Amino acid sequence: MLGVFKINSIKKFAMLFRTSIKITTITIITVFLIVGLVAFFYKPTYAVTLNGELVGYTENKSSLQNKINEYMNGEKEEGVAFRQIDAMPEYTLCLLKKDIVTNDDEIYAKVTQDGTQYYKYYAITESGKEKVYVSTFEEAEKVLSKLKTKNSANQKKLGILEKYDTSTKEFTSVEKCVSKLYEAPKVTYVANVSSGTVSGSSSKKVNIGISFIKPISGVITSRFGSRESIRSSAHRGLDIAAPTGTPIKAAASGTVVSAGYSGSYGKMMLISHGNGVQTLYGHCSQLNVSAGQTVTQGQIIGKVGTTGHVTGPHLHLEVRINGVLYNPQNYVY
Repeated sequence: MLGVFKINSIKKFAMLFRTSIKITTITIITVFLIVGLVAFFYKPTYAVTLNGELVGYTENKSSLQNKINEYMNGEKEEGVAFRQIDAMPEYTLCLLKKDIVTNDDEIYAKVTQDGTQYYKYYAITESGKEKVYVSTFEEAEKVLSKLKTKNSANQKKLGILEKYDTSTKEFTSVEKCVSKLYEAPKVTYVANVSSGTVSGSSSKKVNIGISFIKPISGVITSRFGSRESIRSSAHRGLDIAAPTGTPIKAAASGTVVSAGYSGSYGKMMLISHGNGVQTLYGHCSQLNVSAGQTVTQGQIIGKVGTTGHVTGPHLHLEVRINGVLYNPQNYVY
């Protein structure tokens, strides 16, 4: 009897196993059929919402988000530091009928339409006050380096400030920045000023190894060291009267240190001739040279005028040697 019972149990188990196999097979086939039908009529995609509002569908979430990230990072546009957007999109995986078209471009446009663009640039400051603007840090460094080379009196007051703003500033070239920021080193007279003249100025002369020519021909109206009602201190140079527009020649070959408007000098040029020797030409009506430019002796560098503190058209000429003012008549005129 026990043997018969075991045989019947085995038969029942075999039948149950075969039934289970059939059910499992039917289930798998059914699942595959359902998956196939779904895949035939639908496609996996992402519903995109912005501030809780459905704005469209995308098949490639990564591609769309990378494009948005590029926009925010300011890539592919020079000068743009970054952009801010009001809200980031949210993605929800879903099944979408195959006949419904995704709209990545429209989604991108809606996400970025209210973006705020920020520009990055650099301000060169003097005593903390912004003076000029350049587009790159390299340009700012170059400006400070050139001013240091020229021994600008204000070089220790200058700095570089990184700036971000929703609008750009008007950028200035390196050479124009140098010309605008340059401050001539403080100069002193070769002798003490007393009794309205510079003591011993006519006999004080340093051998500079340079032969100057006359920048213009004209009448000397104010000599070095003289005191007059139009100025509060002794005259720093030599005034030569000439009609407005008279061409001014470079007294010797050299390099233009600065060229631009400078207080009481008006439009002026400062030229370095090497070995610490410089000549200054003030009150010009026109400047024909710019900072950094090389000039030759006799080259027309500007024109006589009345800019700055003047009573009539003339050229104000100074001779500086290692930062000290010398009487120009010791070298020319």
